[in-house]
Amino acid sequence: MAFELPPLPYDKSALEPHMSAETFEYHHGKHHKAYVDKTNGWIEEKGLAGLSLLQVIKKAKDTGDKGLFNNSAQIWNHTFFWHCLAPAGQQPSGKLASLIESGFGSTDELLKKLAAEAVGHFASGWAWLVLEGDALKVTSYHDADTPVAYEGVKPLLTLDVWEHAYYIDYRNARPKFAETVLGNIINWDFVAQNLDGEGASRADQQQ
Repeated sequence: MAFELPPLPYDKSALEPHMSAETFEYHHGKHHKAYVDKTNGWIEEKGLAGLSLLQVIKKAKDTGDKGLFNNSAQIWNHTFFWHCLAPAGQQPSGKLASLIESGFGSTDELLKKLAAEAVGHFASGWAWLVLEGDALKVTSYHDADTPVAYEGVKPLLTLDVWEHAYYIDYRNARPKFAETVLGNIINWDFVAQNLDGEGASRADQQQ
C-alpha cells in the first residue's frame, strides 16, 4: 500500500477565473503528485508501512528527517488547501462568524490580515487561520511546515504562498493572488467545520 494523490473536491475549471484549470494541472497534477511519489519512495526504506500520513509527518519531525517531513507535510498541506477552496458565494456564519467578529471585528478585517500575512511572508510557505484555545489566530509557516506538527494548533484555513501556487495566473503578483482567492473562493463551510478540532484528520490518509 502507498499514499495516493487525493482527487480535487471539484472540477479543475470550477474556480475560474480566480484559479485556472491550468494552475490545477500543474499545482495538483504535478507538484502535489511529486510530494506523494517522493514520500512513497521512502515508505519501505524507512519502516513506515502502515502509518497514516499524520503519523509519518510527526515521525519525520521527531527524528529530524527533513526530506521526509517536507514531502509528507506537503501532501497534507495541499490536500487541506484544496478543501479550503470552493466556487464563489459563501460567507462565514454561525459560530465562525461570531469568532471572526470578536477576534478581528469583521470578515473583511480578517481577510485583510490574512492577506497581509501571506504577502509579507518571506519566500515560500503557507498563511494560516488557526484555532488556539478558544481564539482565532492568523499566522504563517515557512516552506512545508504545518500546524499539524504542533500541539494545540488546530488548522482552519490556509493559503499556499509558494510561487507555483500563483505564477501561472498571477505571475509574480502575490498580493493580487492573495486578495483574489481570499475574497472570492474560500470554502467557509469547510472552515467552520474545522472548529470541531478535527481539521487535521480531514486531509489525513491511510496507506
